[in-house]
Amino acid sequence: MEQFYQVLAWAGVFFYWLMIAAVTMRIVFKRRVVGVSLAWLMIIYIIPIGGVIAYLLFGELNLGKKRAQRAKVMFEPFADWFQRLNDCPGHQPELMSEHARPLSDLCENRLGIPALSGNSLSLQDSPQTILRSLIEDIHQAEASIHMEFYIWHPGGLADEVATALVMAAKRGVQVRILLDAAGSMRFFRSHWPKLMRHSGIEIVEALAVTPFRMFLRRMDLRQHRKIVVIDEKIGYTGSMNLVDPAYFKTDAGVGQWIDVMVRVTGPSVAVLNGIQAWDWEVETGNRFLPQLPECSLPSQAEASDMIQVIPSGPGMPDEIIHQALLLSIYQAKESVVITTPYFVPSENLLHAMKGAAHRGVTVDIIIPDKNDSIMVEWASRSFFSELLAAGVRIHRFHGGLLHTKSVVIDSTHCLIGTVNLDMRSLWLNFEVTLAVDNPEFTKQLNWLQKEYMSDSSLVDRSKWEERHISNKLIEQFFYMFSPLL
Repeated sequence: MEQFYQVLAWAGVFFYWLMIAAVTMRIVFKRRVVGVSLAWLMIIYIIPIGGVIAYLLFGELNLGKKRAQRAKVMFEPFADWFQRLNDCPGHQPELMSEHARPLSDLCENRLGIPALSGNSLSLQDSPQTILRSLIEDIHQAEASIHMEFYIWHPGGLADEVATALVMAAKRGVQVRILLDAAGSMRFFRSHWPKLMRHSGIEIVEALAVTPFRMFLRRMDLRQHRKIVVIDEKIGYTGSMNLVDPAYFKTDAGVGQWIDVMVRVTGPSVAVLNGIQAWDWEVETGNRFLPQLPECSLPSQAEASDMIQVIPSGPGMPDEIIHQALLLSIYQAKESVVITTPYFVPSENLLHAMKGAAHRGVTVDIIIPDKNDSIMVEWASRSFFSELLAAGVRIHRFHGGLLHTKSVVIDSTHCLIGTVNLDMRSLWLNFEVTLAVDNPEFTKQLNWLQKEYMSDSSLVDRSKWEERHISNKLIEQFFYMFSPLL
């Protein structure tokens, strides 16, 4: 019997080694970012069995068989639809600035989505302004309202939005709402879904979270886009979820969330509508390809309102938003200002920011002083010393949880949308960004960033280096896992 147990023990060791070797080979042959691969290898070696299980559940971008099949079928008709946007008179690449043209070329070649002019943009910089504007537009809707959000949290003005949608549906407006199942869990447990469906509103849970599904697809893959399209004429996108900050995470100890949204009219609304239609079909299998925009030749003034819509995530070209960010920073000649709630940059982005500072570009990064994610907070701090040494200025915002995601280059060109400067947004989640080639709009965003800076404290390099050794150890611990955050 003792011999039997010995054989069993050796067999167990052999099969464990075989399992570790197989997963190691899989990680190596995936040829991902080296930091990501090393982080996963560390996890599977440090945590017996559990590390392998964690990798199988969360280590690879698995959208699920059904969604992957839908996306494959969808690609050709949607690619054709986006290609037809090139015939829109608003497609005027020769009028783009020197900053916008390379970015447009990148997106057109990789995504097949052209930049379009003839848009009107409004920067809305407070939750009350955003929600009141949205409610007013919903009340004026005549034909359709398409919405998708990561988080819908009941309470306050968010309930007024829900009421406005119910009223719109009852007067015959077709309303479709796509919400991430994990982010909007509180909403789906409230009375609102039943009430909305009863009024004729279509509500769909994106990427449903159940114990069974964890074996079929990656569970931490989330629908992080925020898009509203009303009557195919008015569009909204930006950093804000459908929440009233006065009712959202009030006990988190980080203050109210600070967000922006961009209200858009013009041909780029059709692009946002096309992305929303893509997401709807991936989740439901139902196709609603929108009408192509009714474009007219833009005036000289309108030609400067150029927008490049950049969707990223599953189904989109790998690293597209990462490449767009790198290209924008490398083009900077005078200044780069970045706002992000979660700052865990890739190695390439870190080098780009340091390189910009080294060549004399003023680089400012504005992040919240308090964060709702402890792991991200510590991981973010692990990059401070390197950036400060290069001359990058880091501002810690005290007016709440700064949730705005924006990049302004040389005060003339900007990126604004849903993308955080962390690995989840850059490599994993469904996201959308607007690259705006409009000096006036960019100045407004830059002024807002300066307001954030005025309510921030600048990290002093000498004082930062004097922090306690225990803090440095914790930072380095979470730095090891930063490629996975």
